[in-house]
Amino acid sequence: MLTVSEAAALLRSFDNVLILTHVRPDGDTVGCAAALCAGLRGLGRTAYLLPNPGLTDTTAPYFAPYAAPADFLPEKVVSTDIAALSLLPANAEMYRDRVDLAIDHHPSFEGFGRANIVRAEAAACGELLYDILKELGPITPEIALPLYVAVSTDTGCFAYANTTAETHRVAAALMETGIDCRTVNKVFFRTKTRKRMQLEGAMLSACEFYDRGRVAVLSVPLALMEQFQAAEGDAEDLSALGGQIQGVDCAVTMRELRPDVWKLSLRTGDRVNATRACGLLGGGGHAAAAGCTVEAPWAEAKRQILDAVAQVAPDFLR
Repeated sequence: MLTVSEAAALLRSFDNVLILTHVRPDGDTVGCAAALCAGLRGLGRTAYLLPNPGLTDTTAPYFAPYAAPADFLPEKVVSTDIAALSLLPANAEMYRDRVDLAIDHHPSFEGFGRANIVRAEAAACGELLYDILKELGPITPEIALPLYVAVSTDTGCFAYANTTAETHRVAAALMETGIDCRTVNKVFFRTKTRKRMQLEGAMLSACEFYDRGRVAVLSVPLALMEQFQAAEGDAEDLSALGGQIQGVDCAVTMRELRPDVWKLSLRTGDRVNATRACGLLGGGGHAAAAGCTVEAPWAEAKRQILDAVAQVAPDFLR
């Protein structure tokens, strides 16, 4: 694994760079990619982001200025906030053996790059990238704004348990550049569409509880999305909902991606290690936030994730 200085030196040697983001992109992967692209361009390098078809209305504005033209031929490829090659979008598959530098913060990071740097204790990949970009030059507002998106979204606007003093130090440094963080906070954390509110209401109405009320299972089947004519942006970060229920320390959100293909997201407290539970089903992430994908009917997928939770929480009661 590279150090921050080594990663910065490697990036300084790159040109004609293509930056990859993960499938169903969140604020961390998009913010890191955009900030890195801005930083490389500030050094006079040619850099772009590989278009990602999963962008939502909230993340797309930070991505759009850096999207690669169709005829761009990269010499170097960098990934941001991608823990495993299985998380590459379909249009990035051609680069799975060409990642020259992988930058990540997940404990489950697979180290698939020709060179790799990971900081598993970082709340967001944006924290690590901030240190790397500082080595490359001054943090301009153009770099700071997407980095703030990265750090704030992966910490739930600094409310999640992964938030540390270092997280706040990075955020403060970014704010000191004069960026408009108020708009970021409003758009990402204090604005919901009506369809989003309807989705949340339906999820809570059908919520199931297990383990003496400590485990909540919330479901978003395709039929529910169709019922409210909800778009991907309406369903962004629904996994945060269950953890707000009093007494729940393990929230399971089941999102149907395709018929009988479920994206399972865990948000947990100290009692349940989310990445260990999801790892039993081929996924991964962090101790308090992880995910996996299960191909099975809803009842079977639910059984599998509850069994996985029971294996890592010895006091789990059926």
